[in-house]
Amino acid sequence: MAHSNFAKLPKIELHLHLDCSLSYEVVQKINPGIDYQTYRDAFVAPPKCHDLADYLLRAIKGFELMQTPAQLRMVTLDLFQQLKADNVIYAEIRFAPFLHVLQGMTATEVVETVNAATTEGMAETGVQAGLILCTLRHFDEAKSMETVRLVEQFKGTNVVGFDIAADEAGFPIDAHKKAFAYAKDQGLHTTAHAGEACGAESVWETLAHFHPSRIGHGVRSVEDKKLLDYLKAEDIHLEVCPTSNVQTNVVDRIENHPADLIYNHGISMSINTDARTISDTTLEKEYGILQAQFNWDLAHFMKCNLEAINHAFIAEDKKEALREIILEAYSQ
Repeated sequence: MAHSNFAKLPKIELHLHLDCSLSYEVVQKINPGIDYQTYRDAFVAPPKCHDLADYLLRAIKGFELMQTPAQLRMVTLDLFQQLKADNVIYAEIRFAPFLHVLQGMTATEVVETVNAATTEGMAETGVQAGLILCTLRHFDEAKSMETVRLVEQFKGTNVVGFDIAADEAGFPIDAHKKAFAYAKDQGLHTTAHAGEACGAESVWETLAHFHPSRIGHGVRSVEDKKLLDYLKAEDIHLEVCPTSNVQTNVVDRIENHPADLIYNHGISMSINTDARTISDTTLEKEYGILQAQFNWDLAHFMKCNLEAINHAFIAEDKKEALREIILEAYSQ
């Protein structure tokens, strides 16, 4: 199948960071002093970063411009336009409320603002979406607990789940065990970044202590066959982001990316952009890369999209409607 046709296909995206996906247009609106070259240098990572921490320096540029209700609304609506252009029919968008309180908004106001903008974006574009609230590895227990309580507080709105993100190699999980235990007790949906900056042991640890139904990235699970078998047996979904993994040096070159291996092992997985701006990518591009590198065809992409729907944090009736769209489009 020609690469150009991926543009027309409906897609599902489960792993997408709001503060890492600001288009040049929205950056210009918020700060007209940033010209295109400055934007490329500051917001977009080079094809190769030193590591995840280096890559994440670009995220700071994003959330610095997301400190008022107006800015948050603009960035959220801008992302919906990007999703529509990429023919994404359902996305789960994640962000850390506490990164947006630098100019006086409370974390609750941050969530209220993004939630309202998400409703507006859905109405405007027809793209369906859910919001995942993130705690960060370097946050303390109190901030993690406040974040998970926001997920609980906003249950029934566009907020659908809880996540932990940021520098996995630099910070242990101890400060976050209580928040994930709370999420489990309250029956909240959880995903967790793991197996990205650290190896398979980090995935084992995350599964043991956090009990998420999905793992953000998880690609280093391939370092342990027992872990791969476990992920398959337990139907733990991996949110795979190929371009991002090469940039953060999780994988040295795209031809060595474990996506194909994970797929062939029968593990539930989806393909995602992670950070549309920092990685300078779209799902159309990611699909093209997998086709070129591993000869993936429509059947692969259909399976990944259906698995994404199965593991999305939404009600069954919504899943069924999305499945019909994907099955029809990919069965042509």
